[in-house]
Amino acid sequence: MNLQSSRVGVRRDHAVAYRRRRLRAVPVLRPGVTFFRTQAARRLGVALVLFAGGGCDPTSRPGDTRGYQSAARWEWHGRVVVRQDSSLGMTRLSLDTTTGGGDVGLARYDFNPAEGEGDEYSLTIALDFGRVPDLRQDVPYSIGPSPARIPAYGTVTCFCGPMKPDSVRGTFLLATRGLRQITGRVDATLYFTEWNSPARHVTYSLRQRIDLVK
Repeated sequence: MNLQSSRVGVRRDHAVAYRRRRLRAVPVLRPGVTFFRTQAARRLGVALVLFAGGGCDPTSRPGDTRGYQSAARWEWHGRVVVRQDSSLGMTRLSLDTTTGGGDVGLARYDFNPAEGEGDEYSLTIALDFGRVPDLRQDVPYSIGPSPARIPAYGTVTCFCGPMKPDSVRGTFLLATRGLRQITGRVDATLYFTEWNSPARHVTYSLRQRIDLVK
């Protein structure tokens, strides 16, 4: 590529003519990708590598939990319903859309830490956003009991004694919001007490991406 100065309407004492310079493209990083061998191009290449290699996805981080999200529901006008049955030692979470309300979401994650060991479990989390348009992107909002910004509720299903939910505490970060889908990140700890042994408490971690669909 040859660059040359323009001679139209330019006074020589106010402008410096461009020097002709030959740029040579060389392969960098992998076949098929080339950058010009100039200082500015090298800085740009480093920035692109850093952007592509990390920090571009706010919903995923090293050390995340690895649950398989098997349910993803978002309702625009609803409320979270928590039903407890002490006779069966069960707690159920659902979204009620018959009595109005705000934006609510419900997600379920299935875990299988050691295949064949019988330690599979599932976590269900419900979030009462209020108004999703009021949430700013890439801002972690507290979730859990009052005074958290987003009320949150959780249940666990496992090969264990029945667990009574105590609370959910952590943060929710909104990454993207479309017309019918929310993508974000949950960093939370779910606290439980055994129904048949109130002195025994158990916690579960949920730190990963969350998708909710209308």
